[in-house]
Amino acid sequence: MLHTIRTSLVKGHKHCLQCLRSASTLGAQDKPDNVRHFSDNTQTRSDMAPSRTGSELAEARGNQHPGVIEPLSVKGGTQSSYMGSRRGIMSSSANSFKNIELQPIPVPEYTEDRDLDLDSDVDTFPCQNSNKTSGPEPEYDNIVSGFKTFHYDQPFALKYRKGVLPDLHLAYETWGELNEAKDNAVLIFTGLSASSHAKSHEENERPGWWEKFVGPGCAINTDQFFAICVNNLGGCYGSSGPSSINPSTGKAYGTKFPILSVEDIVRSQFLLLDHLGIDTLYASVGSSLGGMSSLCSGVLFPDRVGKVICVSSCARSHPTSIAMRYLQRKAIMMDPDWQKGHFYTTGRYPKSGMKLARELATLTYRSGPEWEERFGRKRISEDSEPSLCPHFMIENYLDYQGEMASTKLDPNTLIYISKAMDMFDLGETFGNLHSALGRVKSPTMVIGVQTDILFPVWQQRELANVLQEAGNNAVTYYELNSIYGHDTFLLDLSGVGAGIKGFLETQLTETGRTRQRKDKN
Repeated sequence: MLHTIRTSLVKGHKHCLQCLRSASTLGAQDKPDNVRHFSDNTQTRSDMAPSRTGSELAEARGNQHPGVIEPLSVKGGTQSSYMGSRRGIMSSSANSFKNIELQPIPVPEYTEDRDLDLDSDVDTFPCQNSNKTSGPEPEYDNIVSGFKTFHYDQPFALKYRKGVLPDLHLAYETWGELNEAKDNAVLIFTGLSASSHAKSHEENERPGWWEKFVGPGCAINTDQFFAICVNNLGGCYGSSGPSSINPSTGKAYGTKFPILSVEDIVRSQFLLLDHLGIDTLYASVGSSLGGMSSLCSGVLFPDRVGKVICVSSCARSHPTSIAMRYLQRKAIMMDPDWQKGHFYTTGRYPKSGMKLARELATLTYRSGPEWEERFGRKRISEDSEPSLCPHFMIENYLDYQGEMASTKLDPNTLIYISKAMDMFDLGETFGNLHSALGRVKSPTMVIGVQTDILFPVWQQRELANVLQEAGNNAVTYYELNSIYGHDTFLLDLSGVGAGIKGFLETQLTETGRTRQRKDKN
C-alpha cells in the first residue's frame, strides 16, 4: 500500500505527506482479508467494493489532493486502499492543471563571465547580492613582489613516477635577524593556498596570511627568532610550479609538470636552508598542509629540526578529506576552459571550475556551529519570494568566497598540491606509522580543533599517541574548542597563537626551568 501511495505522490500531487504517513502507520494486522499488497500493476479481488473513477474519488474527498488516495471508510472498519484505476486518477490530475499558466522562475547564470565589485551594493549578479558578510576571514592574496628567490640549478628528483625537474625556484621571505650561530631559525610551512607572504614588511606592506602570528612579541617572536616562509614547490607565487616556464619547450608546464609529494616540498625547502647556511632549525611550524610538512621535516631530517609544531594536520590523509579534495579537482578539470591544464596562452580561464572548487573547500574550512551562529536561516532579502537563485545568507557567503578566490590561485597549483596532500602517508615510506614517527627526536607540539571537518580531531589525538608510543617523551597535545573549524589556525590568536608562543619560548628540561640560572658572584 505504501508503494502505491509513493508512486502516486511522484506522478500526482506532491503535498500529500499526511497520506503517506497514514499509509505507513497501517500494520499488517490492520489489513482486512479482502485487501492484498498493491504493486505497480494494481489489482483487486472480486469481492472488493466496485472501483470508482478518478473524478468520483476527487469529488468524494472534496478535490483536496488530486492524484492521491486517502484512507476510505468501508464496511467492517477503516482501511487505506486503492479504489480506482490509476489512469483515471492521473487524467483527473492533468485536467485540473489545464487552465493554470506557469510563470518562469528566475535562474542564476553560473557560467557567465562576470566582473564583480566586491565592495559594491549593486546587484552585479542577475538575482543576488554579493555583499561580504561579517566575520573573520583569512588574509590570502595574490603575491607578485616583495619576495626573494632561491634558484637551485641542479636536477631535482621527485618521489613519484621517476619525475625530475631540471632546476627549481623557491620564493621566500624572512623576518627578524639570523644570529651568529645560525640556530634561531623558525621555518613556517604554509597551507595549500598560501604564499610566502606570512607577514607584512618594507618590501610588501600588505597584510600577510599570518599577520598577527609573526612579528615582535608575537607567537613567532621576531625579536628572538629568524622566521622564514617559503611558497611551496608547485605553487604560483614565485616558486616553480605548473604555471612556470618549461625550459625544454619555452611554454608553461601545465599538466606536464611532474607529480609532487609532501616529501618533495620539504626536501626542496631544506635546500634553501643549505643555501642560507642554516644547518639546524630551532623549530619547524605548520598548519594543515604545513602541519604535514612540519611533521615530515622531523621525520626526514631528525637531526636538523630542534622542535616540531603541527597544527590541525595529520600523519596520513583519511578518505573523507581525500574525497573532498577530489571533488575540488574534478570541478576544475570538468570546466571546458581548463583545457587539460594548458590554458595559459589561450585567453580562456577555468573560472567557473575554480569558483565551485573554492565553494566546496569552504564547506570543509569552517564549522556548522559557526554558521549557525553567523547565518542561521537568515535570508538575503526578507521580502523576496523563493526561486532557484540563492535565497539564504549562507548561499550568498559561499558565492562570495568562491568569486573572491577564483582568480587568486593557479588552478593547476590547487590540483597538484591537493593531490600531494591526498598521497601523504608517512607510514608508506617507512613501513608503518610507528616506524616513521619513531624517527622524530625533537620535542613536538600537536594542536587539534574539535570542530575541524577537514582534519578531524581524532587524527591529532592519533598522532600524539603514536608519537608517544614510538618513544617520544616530549609530546605536548592541545585540543581547542574554537568554532572556526579548520580555519582556526588562521584566526584564533589566543588559542593557537598562545600555544605556539609558549612552546617555542619554553626550554623543556627535566627540572622544568625555562633557562639556566647564572652563577651569583
